Amino acid sequence: MSTNAELAELRRTIGQLRRCVGALRSRYGDQSAVRRLANDVDRLDIDAGDFEPIPTQPTPVDRSDIVKIPDKPYDPLLWRGADDEGVGGYRRDLR
Repeated sequence: MSTNAELAELRRTIGQLRRCVGALRSRYGDQSAVRRLANDVDRLDIDAGDFEPIPTQPTPVDRSDIVKIPDKPYDPLLWRGADDEGVGGYRRDLR
């Protein structure tokens, strides 16, 4: 069984539990045991939501989002006035 199928089955089962707790609430009213069960089902639902389905196919890469960074060094004037945290100023001799 794939992970997506397992997550779908988990969601279906949580739905069945929710319906069963609703039936218990109809029969026994708002007793503390029924409230605890309802809370447990809500927590299961929240925890199941933390799982994200695993994609069955890799997501295609949008080449337009790729930014090429040149290999040449940056212009030293770019760093004028910048501080290197924890070390102090960056080569203060640049003017």
